[in-house]
Amino acid sequence: MPGFIARLAKAAGFVPDTKASAAFALYGEGRAVWTARDYAALAREGFQRNAVVHRSVRLVAEAAASLPLTLAGAEDAHPLLDLLARPNPREGGMRFLDGIYGHLLVSGNAYIEAVEIDGHPRELFSLRPDRMQVVAGADGWPAAYEYTVGGQRLRYQQAGAVPPILHLTLFNPLDDHYGLSPMEAAAVPLDIHNAAGAWNKALLDNAARPSGALVFAPSTGAALSDTQFTRLKAELETSYQGSANAGRPLLLDGGLDWRPLSLSPKEMDFVEAKAAAAREIALAFGVPPLLLGLPGDNTHANDAEANRAFYRQTVIPLVRRTADSLARWLEPAFGPARLEPDLDAVEALATERESLWRRVQGADFLSVDEKREAVGYARQESGQGPRSSA
Repeated sequence: MPGFIARLAKAAGFVPDTKASAAFALYGEGRAVWTARDYAALAREGFQRNAVVHRSVRLVAEAAASLPLTLAGAEDAHPLLDLLARPNPREGGMRFLDGIYGHLLVSGNAYIEAVEIDGHPRELFSLRPDRMQVVAGADGWPAAYEYTVGGQRLRYQQAGAVPPILHLTLFNPLDDHYGLSPMEAAAVPLDIHNAAGAWNKALLDNAARPSGALVFAPSTGAALSDTQFTRLKAELETSYQGSANAGRPLLLDGGLDWRPLSLSPKEMDFVEAKAAAAREIALAFGVPPLLLGLPGDNTHANDAEANRAFYRQTVIPLVRRTADSLARWLEPAFGPARLEPDLDAVEALATERESLWRRVQGADFLSVDEKREAVGYARQESGQGPRSSA
């Protein structure tokens, strides 16, 4: 396969000056790669109009943003921590990270801009994913990013010690540049949930009962004229439909006969369909259904177990992946660093942390410094206070 790739690259006129990774895609120089997903549709139909999606995104984003980040082996007053605590004049650290995680969950992509002053990153801004596009170089890797807003296009060349744009993505097996949103994986249950809600609302709008049929003169086979049909239809819509007209008697004349068309209770019951769809949506976002108040969940014994699973399986991996990308991106400006979430600040994990402390305390074969490092604290001789790490 590497030989085939090399021949394909040579045929396309791509001859690298130095040894390059085999993981490249052939694109024209400066070619824009547009996302195939409609971010606006995902945000509108999912986040704005579906309560389960909205709550799932908010639950994950707020929990992840509220988890403090610490710098392993560094003093509390570190410029990188200061920058993350106050990334720009308009936002604090939690609000900034909340937007980053929200973009990731809704679109599968998040973009952070670093503004440099005197060659040093001083401010960080979150950019909307629907306004950004990747510009791939000849080797397939992003060479630049273009941000379009207000009819103007701004191009960010990925050059310099700290590239101006950090692109965060969720794993997507079918795209080289753009991430996959959980909403795309949950598109079918999302449509089912929205359709079930629309159906129930339509039933309420029509007095919560099935429609019927007006039959004219069945014995003679006569029919209404166009004028009579139009007048009768308008009268039904204005005088007998809607919740305000529920139960209002229908006055029939001229040989008209009302024949109700009923549906079985099973056919009208969309509660189970909505519940099943809601659980699939929660599954895509990694949120235990119990935390969303969904019925029929037997996975967790109680709220405490659900919260622990939520943090261990969803929140902490997301925070660690994001923190690692931030640290690597800003490393040329602030030096080697390892950002880690402060697990001692997670109340849901307090029982697990206490168990870890007891086990370490009982390990007589460890020195005091080794015990401190095992639970995330600095060595005593360093003169530093406690520092939490994973």
